[in-house]
Amino acid sequence: MRAEIISVGTELLLGHTINTDATHVARALSSLGMDLLQVHTVGDNGGRLESALREALGRAQIIITTGGLGPTDDDMTKETVARVTECPLEEDADSLRRLREYFGERPISANQLKQACLPRGSVAFPNDAGTAPGCAVPVGTGQWVILLPGPPSELLPMLENSVMPFLQKMADSVIASFMVRTFGIGEGAAALRIADLTEGGNPTAAPYASDAEMFVRVTAKAQSAAAAEALAMPVVDEVRARLGDVVYGINVTGLEAVVVDKLRESGQSLATAESCTGGLLAKRITDQPGSSEVFGYGLITYANEAKTKLLGVPEEMLAQHGAVSPEVARCMAVGVRERYEADYGLGITGVAGPGGGTESKPVGLVYVALSYGQDVWLRELRPQGRYLGREWTRRLASSHALDMLRRHLAGLPVEAQWAVEAR
Repeated sequence: MRAEIISVGTELLLGHTINTDATHVARALSSLGMDLLQVHTVGDNGGRLESALREALGRAQIIITTGGLGPTDDDMTKETVARVTECPLEEDADSLRRLREYFGERPISANQLKQACLPRGSVAFPNDAGTAPGCAVPVGTGQWVILLPGPPSELLPMLENSVMPFLQKMADSVIASFMVRTFGIGEGAAALRIADLTEGGNPTAAPYASDAEMFVRVTAKAQSAAAAEALAMPVVDEVRARLGDVVYGINVTGLEAVVVDKLRESGQSLATAESCTGGLLAKRITDQPGSSEVFGYGLITYANEAKTKLLGVPEEMLAQHGAVSPEVARCMAVGVRERYEADYGLGITGVAGPGGGTESKPVGLVYVALSYGQDVWLRELRPQGRYLGREWTRRLASSHALDMLRRHLAGLPVEAQWAVEAR
């Protein structure tokens, strides 16, 4: 079954808002085995939206619009769809009831009330997080235009709770997709190891690079979810076997999620001391649900004085070796673990750039240390080729810190051979 997405909103065209809606909808369509032909973005203009709708209806059975369902004058998606499909707007009793419940004792203006009007014959989708309901409008035989609100906080629950079950009834196949996530190998090196696996038609395997990491997406298509999964899993297992212990998870959200889960399972705790990463490592950890059970202290010791007062880094060590040095990184990791009574301590210090580098300590040089018991491990990250920016350097350093801890928690060598490519 063919599908298209039409994202509505002038703010999208101007770049004021990132179009995450299209990503969410595309993933949902893919999981149902539907073929997404095109994604369009149009401004708040009825004529251009009408043109995009008519073109899409000439190619696809399912057209999903996002945005333009609100109460303002430039919200004209419903009106345009009603005109194109020849389904005039009518008041939907349940949508009106929910709208009145939302406002309670507050007065409801006429422009707010228009949100309860839907194209005739449409299937209403309740909005549990806002005022504008979505709907599916029938077009002839076997075609539907599905209208969704623009704010992701409203679109996502509607997509999951209403639209997916609606589309599932007409999907002729199901796609199972597995993301084999790795850290410590580049996209090019991984592609060589799995080259023959990427030649298949169903299931497929494809390597991608993202955020100083890489992953392999394995996808299979079948008549049921169980059949698709059974088709994909042998390839997933083979990818994992060929890439080895650089694989840190399947369908996980990131290194930080794996580390927090492992710490919770082991009943152990972590404290961090950061300089050049400025708290990014702590943020990634505390973004995870349940992190409060394993993470109590995250220090940003940017200045030398902070390293001495908060972590116990000796002034003479700083004077002799400098803040960016293996000695200081180790001392930061040990100091934060011992002073704040954690099982593990992570320390990061470096030159994130773009300025501040020297011949002996170039921009991009970072030292990451892990402390556990009497042991301390160190990674030295030196720039490889072109400097890719401050954000990249900080992200890479925090990922190395998480990977070191991940490996130790999994019983793997922390200082295993690794070589992260620039891309």
